Amino acid sequence: MANKPLYNEIVKIAQEAKTAARSLALVDTKAKNAVLRKMAETLLANKATLIRENAKDLKAGRAGGLSKALLDRLMLDEKRVEGMAKCLMDTLAIKDPVGQVMETIKRPNGLVIKKVRTPIGVIGIIYEARPNVTSDCVGLCIKSGNAVILKGGKEAYYSNKAIYELLRRALRGTGIPTGAIQFVASTDREAVKILLQMDRYIDMIVPRGGEGLIRFVAGHTRIPVVKHYKGVCHTYVDKDADLNMARAICYNAKVQRPGVCNAMETMLVHKDCARRFLPVMIHDLQNAGVEVRGCPVTRRIVNGGVKAAQAQDWSEEYLDLILAVKVVNGTQEAIDHINTYGSQHSDAIVTENQKAADQFFKSVDSACLYVNASTRFTDGFEFGFGAEVGISTDKLHVRGPMALEGLTTYKYEIYGKGQIRQ
Repeated sequence: MANKPLYNEIVKIAQEAKTAARSLALVDTKAKNAVLRKMAETLLANKATLIRENAKDLKAGRAGGLSKALLDRLMLDEKRVEGMAKCLMDTLAIKDPVGQVMETIKRPNGLVIKKVRTPIGVIGIIYEARPNVTSDCVGLCIKSGNAVILKGGKEAYYSNKAIYELLRRALRGTGIPTGAIQFVASTDREAVKILLQMDRYIDMIVPRGGEGLIRFVAGHTRIPVVKHYKGVCHTYVDKDADLNMARAICYNAKVQRPGVCNAMETMLVHKDCARRFLPVMIHDLQNAGVEVRGCPVTRRIVNGGVKAAQAQDWSEEYLDLILAVKVVNGTQEAIDHINTYGSQHSDAIVTENQKAADQFFKSVDSACLYVNASTRFTDGFEFGFGAEVGISTDKLHVRGPMALEGLTTYKYEIYGKGQIRQ
């Protein structure tokens, strides 16, 4: 093995997390909430420390040529630290799913079978340059009774380490083992590969980052991975749409925050309303700095005022002020396009026709589907779930915003009175 000391260090981290998870699973809601409150207070009391450590990351990021968008994600100021503390308090306020009886079955032989929510165990979080992910995920894992192993990107090393140390310090004297929060400090690329080998100790991996990171993680582990590769989100404007509503929805879905996974990347428009809708919509988008790439019909309608879309544009997650636009013959063509080129994340239809909406909902195979609303609502807080560890486009275990319930599994508790099987 190329790096035996690093391997041994990560094995030790994983073992400690596994041991702590068994104890944490027994901790009641009141104690977990007390810890979350203490964590929030600790972050607020140490804002200056966090901002100072974050400045080291920002300095290194500028020297290393990080983009303006990445530097913005990396930056911590007083407002963002307060936001991290608020997220912990919001998680405190959400109902604890652990111990919830999901179903009770009474059998003819007298057995009573209860399906009960339980923690998963040890969750590994592998993420890039967003320090708030550290505190968000720790809060969610503690509340759901799971130990957590954090492996952040090197771009946020000092910020993540400072947040981790403060949160772990908050566990002291609470009855929750400090081993429930672990941090892989090494910035060696080998550390991620080693962590992904810990299937004996880690029960689930959640990667947070770009498509490259997520594909790497999924391809290098036997541990179950909850993932979404990218967010190629669509809005389809039907012939029976309220076009003023469609205009507002499409503008919001693309412009409000283009660098996130629930932003619209392709707009589909029914041919019967395209001539009325596209000129004003594209004018709005271009005024906001959006580069529009259109199909041949779109370009004819706006007299060539947009770039020609290429084949790769239909499956592209731009995460930028760029939008692909296509005119379609009807709802079925829109559905076929989304199911072919989409990423099963979030897709919307704007229509006043209930039949078209029903067809869209039944036929589009995505985690989150909208009628007459922006795809930007795919978010744990917007769904009322609280913070999320990510948005899953998988079909097994959890789909969509992955919050507290997504960090649980279940067991069957069977109550008998001496029954034996005949």
